[in-house]
Amino acid sequence: MNAISPFHIAIPVHNLEECRAFYADVLECKEGRSSDHWVDFNLFGHQLVIHYKPKKEDELHTNPVDGKSVPVPHYGVVLPWEDFKPFSEKLKSKGVEFIIEPYIRFEGEVGEQATMFFLDPAGNALEFKAFKDIDQLFAN
Repeated sequence: MNAISPFHIAIPVHNLEECRAFYADVLECKEGRSSDHWVDFNLFGHQLVIHYKPKKEDELHTNPVDGKSVPVPHYGVVLPWEDFKPFSEKLKSKGVEFIIEPYIRFEGEVGEQATMFFLDPAGNALEFKAFKDIDQLFAN
């Protein structure tokens, strides 16, 4: 397969209405179908479904990457380079607290990318990133 197609991801949330507001108002995702136990969103052209699941007391696990503690698991979107900074500024203006503040990785190297991590209200870790040269997305 050569083309990147939209993906589908379903994530658990213990607070459906709080997460519904976060994805709609903070991330500005358009809402699709819903029920009293789940909500579909358009997450930058991908289908995200938040599903109600009772809260489980899990500790956030991290792995070291570039001297930072990257949360595992996490999900997110690769944005166009020119959209990353305005999007990160919008998140800051809406009071999003970052686990890893927006920064540039591999500056001047193959795979140069901007990245940031934060949590949704249910504690799901999100990463949004952008590659200076999108053709290097899978470069090694």
